[in-house]
Amino acid sequence: MTSTATPPDLARFNVLEEQAAHTALLEVCASTAWARRLLAARPYADPDALYAASDAAMAALTEADLAEAMAGHPPIGRPRPGDPTSAREQRGMAGAPDELRAEMLELNLAYQERFGHVFLICATGRTAEEMRDAVRERLGNPPEKEREIVRTELGKINRIRLTRLVEED
Repeated sequence: MTSTATPPDLARFNVLEEQAAHTALLEVCASTAWARRLLAARPYADPDALYAASDAAMAALTEADLAEAMAGHPPIGRPRPGDPTSAREQRGMAGAPDELRAEMLELNLAYQERFGHVFLICATGRTAEEMRDAVRERLGNPPEKEREIVRTELGKINRIRLTRLVEED
């Protein structure tokens, strides 16, 4: 951005009534702790300040907060009906062959049984095969390592969603 002016969508977010801003943030990330931290730091001078606040809030999430955030995500290959965000983010699975979809369902179930939550990956721009390979690889991770990978992936998803919220008209 060559101008120092606050982007119009970020300016609107900065002055949005608190409950409306809270609702918008929960659409980005289902963690109420994350949303509260971002609300408390308004107004933001620029998108980078918002993203930095998001990263800091993500790093501060407890296990319970992280579980709440993950609960807001449908399994890979099964976006929520009528939810354009999850459909857009999981576009790589849309044209996958039935065999790959079935394999992904099995892998999702194995992952959920092992770790107690959905397989979370920043799916934007990834193919079905890349997502399948990632879940296969991550099934072997110890729970502590997987929790940190999930935190990182959730941070990437939040960044993409925040960008849509404050930088696009």
